Amino acid sequence: MNVQQTRRSPVPQEVATELQRVVQRWHQRPLDRALSFTGRVHALVQSLADGITEATGVPASVVPDCGPATLMDQLTVMVHDTCAAAVTSTRTSTLASTLASTLRKDLADLRRELG
Repeated sequence: MNVQQTRRSPVPQEVATELQRVVQRWHQRPLDRALSFTGRVHALVQSLADGITEATGVPASVVPDCGPATLMDQLTVMVHDTCAAAVTSTRTSTLASTLASTLRKDLADLRRELG
C-alpha cells in the first residue's frame, strides 16, 4: 500500500491570510503607488532573510532587487522559508509562535500602508 503524505505548509493560517491580503492589495494598486513601496517591501524581505540566517545558521546573503514584478513572489517565498525555519529550529517552540505573531503584524502593517 502506497500512501502519499500531504505536506502541510509551515505558514500559520493567520500569516497566510495576511500574506494573501498584502499580495492582493499590491496587485490592486496603480503602478506608481506600488513603486513607491518597493523599498519598504524589499526591506521586509531582507529582514526575513536575515531572520532565517539567525535561526538556521546559514550564511547571510543579500536578497537581490529583481524589481516590482517579482517582489510579491520574493515576499511569499521569504514568509514560507521564515516559517519553515522557525518550525525546524532547534530552539524552543515559542520561537514559532512569536514569529507568527510578529510576521502577521508586519504583514498587516504593510497592507494598511499600501492603502
